[in-house]
Amino acid sequence: MSNLDKKTIAKLTQLSRIHCSEDEQKGLLADLKKILDHAEQLQELDTENIEPCNNVIHGMVNCFREDEIGETTPRDVFMSNAPDKIGGMIKVPTVIKNR
Repeated sequence: MSNLDKKTIAKLTQLSRIHCSEDEQKGLLADLKKILDHAEQLQELDTENIEPCNNVIHGMVNCFREDEIGETTPRDVFMSNAPDKIGGMIKVPTVIKNR
């Protein structure tokens, strides 16, 4: 069985910067214990003659096409399709804001 306790959960929530109420921590502790107990059960499986599986798509070959140089769209036509422009470039919504 795992050595998870209330103190360990408090440390994990602090490290991951997740705020949990007392009840949420109890639920998290119970869930993590179930997960770790299940992982321990998997350790009991006999995998002596089982080859490691590094990729579930074993035997699949690359199905991509070769790159082909084609005709490019003129810049003015390309930019005419942009919803917003600034300084000859496409303006996109801000995704990172300064605090």
